[in-house]
Amino acid sequence: MDLASRFRPTNIDEMIGQQKIVKVFKKFLKEKRVPHSLFFGTPGSGKTSLARLIANTLGSEFYEFDGANFKTEQIRSIIGKNPLFVPLIFIDEFHRLSRTQQEALLIPVENGECLLFGATTENPKFSISTGIRSRMMIFEFEPLSSDDLSLLLERVKAQIGFSMSPEAREYLLRTSGGDARSMLNLLDYALIISADISLEVLMTLRGGFVGEGAKSSDTHYEIISAMIKSVRGSDADASIYYLARLLAAGEDPAFLARRMVILASEDIGNANPNALNLAVSCMNAVLQIGMPEARIILAQTIIYLANCPKSNSAYLAIDEALEACKDASTHHIPKQIINHTDENKGYLYPHDFGGWVKQQYLPDALLGTQFYRPKLIAFEKTLAEWSAKIKGEF
Repeated sequence: MDLASRFRPTNIDEMIGQQKIVKVFKKFLKEKRVPHSLFFGTPGSGKTSLARLIANTLGSEFYEFDGANFKTEQIRSIIGKNPLFVPLIFIDEFHRLSRTQQEALLIPVENGECLLFGATTENPKFSISTGIRSRMMIFEFEPLSSDDLSLLLERVKAQIGFSMSPEAREYLLRTSGGDARSMLNLLDYALIISADISLEVLMTLRGGFVGEGAKSSDTHYEIISAMIKSVRGSDADASIYYLARLLAAGEDPAFLARRMVILASEDIGNANPNALNLAVSCMNAVLQIGMPEARIILAQTIIYLANCPKSNSAYLAIDEALEACKDASTHHIPKQIINHTDENKGYLYPHDFGGWVKQQYLPDALLGTQFYRPKLIAFEKTLAEWSAKIKGEF
């Protein structure tokens, strides 16, 4: 038996990670009122394990299916098979079900003929039908933290005799990307080679990073932060250095590219709109090409971003606008710009006035409010000048 199967938790108290979700389900189980549930999150974060444990605790028969090969008639053959227990039906890769298959599950769910659980790595908002989402509680599983993986590693070590250098241990935890199965699989094959596990062996078996690394050690967070702050501070040399450190430590290049996309909008914005275009192109290229060549694309992009003029006015504007939306119930949209009212006859069509005409767009309660404050540098200055010219202020 492989390590991933051998060290799967046997009761809910052995679950590692997802403690908020575990706590909620303990209460559900105590009251014997467990909802139909969809587990959304990264691989190896405990979705299947928790579903199995819930079935065991309830005493339910557990039926596991793969969404890619699922056939609706399989459900019909299960329902009513044992009238004393409601079966727990677990469908992995739930997002792979067609809309028709998802809708076919509604009747047995509504009738209480089964307890439906699903697992998906894709956002349910985009991959799961509205009908199913409204009948299932959605729980988001986060990647396991370095501490979580370390606890699991110690459990394994307590039962299996092996040794590991500190460097090898750090590499094993960091490159597993919050995925317990990935960590145990790598450890499993490393133990075939030697009971004294070295960094060299682990790097031979796994040359890259698994997952996003969103839950790595404090040092990892510090380097990510240092890279972002270096770009924000327009220091290209420091930016490329911290990028190199992250790549050398086995960081997922796709994760770094995504961070650059966010940075391009948050810290550069309209001071140079092309920064976002380049960052998105970088992300797409990295996903297509992979390492080691992806390092060149990342390097080109981070140097460009570091040397761009900086503006966070768009970032500040949306946050201020979102804050204002907390009182949106008192903010009445001016009637002349609501298309479905008679009062919109008062709307002035800007094209009939040469492209711009003065009229009210903001609600009365927000008149005079300025969310967007341009930095008046680089291209953002040009945008401000365009706006002033359009309005005849320049």
